[in-house]
Amino acid sequence: MGDHKEQSLRVGAAVRRRRRALELTLAAVAERSGLSVPFLSQIENDRARPSRGSLEKVADALRTTAVELLAAADPACSVDVVRSEDAEPLPQPRTRSLVRGHHQMHASEFIGDHDAGREFQYRNDQLLYVADGAVEIEAEGRAYRLGRGDTLYLTGGVRHRWRATESDTRVIVVAVAEHIEAVRDRPRR
Repeated sequence: MGDHKEQSLRVGAAVRRRRRALELTLAAVAERSGLSVPFLSQIENDRARPSRGSLEKVADALRTTAVELLAAADPACSVDVVRSEDAEPLPQPRTRSLVRGHHQMHASEFIGDHDAGREFQYRNDQLLYVADGAVEIEAEGRAYRLGRGDTLYLTGGVRHRWRATESDTRVIVVAVAEHIEAVRDRPRR
């Protein structure tokens, strides 16, 4: 009841975003795809559901793939529940997305350790919250030790790496999605 998997995806908004990003008109996409302008308009306004073949034609016209368009699709609901039992049991470490679809916010849960040598740098701001266990985070040339309940806020563009220092560590990472232009160029020092 109310779970996302019961709802269909609205691919129209993803098609519209991609078309506008490429600065194409509906007529240009129609010419490239061989589909009609009215049909494309219905797709973009979620009044028509394209077949797999039609979606692939639209994707080709937009220089992307049907899979990418579906991944960028908005859920047809405004509330989405991601249940912990829906996650497939995987060996440690594991990662699962806490937000589905193409939204302004991205959130992931990391369980166990991961490649501590891997450096991260996100365009937009992010928050790391230690739900269980403990981590060491290196950012801006400083090391930070965080335990259960601690958070670390990072401004977009800050290079950082982290590692779990206890088994069964759970870290929640919440960030402004990469497709959002939330960070302006900062003055150089």
